[in-house]
Amino acid sequence: MSFVALWAVAMAAHAQGKTADEFDESKMVYKSNPATLSNQRHTGPFAVGSSLSFDAAIKPLDRARVKTIQIDTTHKVIDLAPGVKFSAWTFGDQVPGPVVRARVGDTIRFSMTNRSDEIAPAAISFAAPMMHSMDFHSAMVSPQDKYRSIAPGQTISFEFTPNYPGVFMYHCGTPMILEHIASGMYGVMVVEPRNGYPTKVDREYVVVQSEFYTKRDPDGRKIEGQPLYVLDTERVRAKAPTYTVFNGRYNGMVDKPLFAKPGERVRLFVLNVGPSNTSSFHVVGTIFDRVWLDGNPHNELRGMQTVLLGSSSGAIVEFRIPEKGKYIMVDHHFANASQGAIGLIDASGGTSEREIEHNNISVTATPIDAPAAKGKANFENKCLACHAVGGGDKVGPDLLGVTKRRTDDWLQRWLMSPQKMLASDATAKAMLKKYTLPMPDQGLSEDDARQLIRYFHWFDEQGKPAPAGAARQP
Repeated sequence: MSFVALWAVAMAAHAQGKTADEFDESKMVYKSNPATLSNQRHTGPFAVGSSLSFDAAIKPLDRARVKTIQIDTTHKVIDLAPGVKFSAWTFGDQVPGPVVRARVGDTIRFSMTNRSDEIAPAAISFAAPMMHSMDFHSAMVSPQDKYRSIAPGQTISFEFTPNYPGVFMYHCGTPMILEHIASGMYGVMVVEPRNGYPTKVDREYVVVQSEFYTKRDPDGRKIEGQPLYVLDTERVRAKAPTYTVFNGRYNGMVDKPLFAKPGERVRLFVLNVGPSNTSSFHVVGTIFDRVWLDGNPHNELRGMQTVLLGSSSGAIVEFRIPEKGKYIMVDHHFANASQGAIGLIDASGGTSEREIEHNNISVTATPIDAPAAKGKANFENKCLACHAVGGGDKVGPDLLGVTKRRTDDWLQRWLMSPQKMLASDATAKAMLKKYTLPMPDQGLSEDDARQLIRYFHWFDEQGKPAPAGAARQP
């Protein structure tokens, strides 16, 4: 056979085996039926659908090609941080809203009732009912039709077909959009490629970063004796958040880590909601083998240390857990990390949240001494997410025995000015080297620091033995 004939046979074989264009516009769906609006409200659960997940552990893809989902709006008070009760607006009665998982070409049948005029069972709400809407970044539809604002008690229903794979944001699009997002009205929709992802993994989780802008309620209202916090619109416009968090809570993914095992491959669906700042997402102790920008495998980067995400930007990151340990997820914009954008992947062998809490001091024990009791309250509000008392390190060192390792003067200076200490103090520098993340400045007063130290002395005097090697901790 001549060379020309051989070449022709080879090209024909290549054409037969060639993968179809995943972005063939002739296969995309651009049209849908008009949205419908009614006054027949949903009752019962605020979010319904087999393709919805309600926490960080995302469920596998529902294989049905038509996915029916209900995500209603509510107003409720959420626990944003220890001691911080925030008046939020939600999708599905939670912040972030439930995760939607689908694939390219599926039909999404969506409905939403504006239930901001209801109070969910066992919930408390202080916000007045108002107009809300839904904007899916994964959809290609007329915003004027599908994303219209609806009044309390109204229900909107529409369909769409996702044409592109990705990690997409959804949010309320009712003006002022900035305030609705900053109040908690956002979530994630994961759209897989038609034929799935090109890699296999052992674990899948969703991590949503977002900002909160809070101030004490001007009317001085309280909940269970704690002050109510509301949206600070001036801070929102100044892009000056009070909290930057993963999955809707300050240090929430330290309190409730993600679990994995050494050697496993982990896939994280990461979304930076914003609404205004960027994220530099990083996992301490590993390298991102693959990063798919916006969650699309065609946008692939390899061997990345961090992934930079603007507001409403998403990514899929995959990595191997190299060995036993606790791997810190963090926004490497450390100002954001200091506001709560920290989480843990626990591959230490623990099997439950309780096992990794490492807090052997009874949570019901309270010092009789008033300053120490105030110190305990400050500790549980500002320190407990990152530090244990007896049992082992968390994000930072175990504090049992700290008054035997440090002088009160050192502790006072450290608590009040950690950044200054890190610049000049050898012990502080050694702790940073060991624990990687700098101690955040908590804005403590002299009295706050003294009360914390009194509490440290109190638990060190309880007679509980420190863990082996604790005295050698830096």
